[in-house]
Amino acid sequence: MPKFDHHPTVRRFREQVQSNDSKSTSVIDAEWLRNLCLAAGADDVGFVEIERSQIANQHQDILTAFPPTKTLISFVCRMNKENVRSPARSVANVEFHSTGDEVNHVAREIVAALEQQGVRALNPAMGFPMEMERFPGKVWVISHKPVAVAAGLGHMGIHRNVIHPKFGNFILLGTILIDKEVTKYNQPIDYNPCLECKLCVTACPVGAIGTDGHFNFSACYTHNYREFMGGFTDWVENIAESKSARNYRQKASSAESASMWQSLSFGANYKAAYCMAVCPAGEDVIAAFLTNRKDFIQEVVKPLENKEETIYVVPGSDAEAHVKRRFPHKKVKRISNGLQPSSIRGFLRGLPLTFQRNQSEGLDATYHFTFTGAEECKATVIIRDKKIQVHDGYVGNADIHITADSDNWLRFLAKEQNIIWALLRRKIRVKGSLRLLQAFSKCFPS
Repeated sequence: MPKFDHHPTVRRFREQVQSNDSKSTSVIDAEWLRNLCLAAGADDVGFVEIERSQIANQHQDILTAFPPTKTLISFVCRMNKENVRSPARSVANVEFHSTGDEVNHVAREIVAALEQQGVRALNPAMGFPMEMERFPGKVWVISHKPVAVAAGLGHMGIHRNVIHPKFGNFILLGTILIDKEVTKYNQPIDYNPCLECKLCVTACPVGAIGTDGHFNFSACYTHNYREFMGGFTDWVENIAESKSARNYRQKASSAESASMWQSLSFGANYKAAYCMAVCPAGEDVIAAFLTNRKDFIQEVVKPLENKEETIYVVPGSDAEAHVKRRFPHKKVKRISNGLQPSSIRGFLRGLPLTFQRNQSEGLDATYHFTFTGAEECKATVIIRDKKIQVHDGYVGNADIHITADSDNWLRFLAKEQNIIWALLRRKIRVKGSLRLLQAFSKCFPS
């Protein structure tokens, strides 16, 4: 065996380093990089420096994923809009999955080309797969939407999708992290392509998008993502709790079982995404809407509104009330959203996402929480004017103070423990009116 310094691989590497030292650069020409990305199949691309304030809240996650990151490449791939608009969700879902695969392929091509140039690069997945050991926390490696906005590829509409100025919201996003700076970075565009036409508000079957811009995450997640993550967990638990095949069939129809099989076999399917389907924004999209709005609504919006389908809702949620009032011809199925926090911090972070503002009507209260045991924590939750605030520590004067053993509180949230039993055993203690605790629970049905 040759000594380490004389090994052929080591010697070739050191010769290459000496040869490349004079050619190496720490800055990449932006125009060259843009052309490389477009040649690989991207439909548009922009660059963001790691220090950009708009992505500051992602900084640590980005550097954890790829410590040498200096620049983020954001790019889009277009979808075929008529496929996304189809009332046949199988057509729309093939488009979502096909374009998603294309985004991942394009990202990999760019990374491979950069690697040949001596540039270190990493391409996190467009969507799934994600880091599911973190569920129900932040399972994605990088938040593509704020990066795309920072890179000048559009702005978020009231439906929470990025709208590209030319392609509209019929895009999927990709992000690549590289260890080099580029000669020129992009800035956000100076207007929002969102028309605020409210067609997404009209079409959403669960009322997740408010006319005032409010977004009900829980409503969207429970229905649109029925066959993903929490919804899949709820389905599995239904199987586990069923005493027989007959008992299972009382909980799930043949169509639901077949749909789950299809998702497992071909990729999880979205139940709606109607907000994307009806969005008329974008230079390449807007013509039909501006030319004849009445025809646009009849051809694009009404088929989705009139479609007879099952809508999945959490019992007692704003979504359940919305479907019954707005879409009485659609079947309501009450389910759990499967969002069971695994930590107290996760519980507190999740409160704004699961908050049902219409269920909080008339409530004006400040809640102080003291968690003891395995996860000690103090927090304040303020519910007022159908809005919620969550703070670390104690803020203001409490109308009610809840002290709970952290493990027991999590078991209570998972419906594995009766709160009456916990109160009697003093695992959960309440100082104040129990009616306020009941009102709190009503705001977060699961």
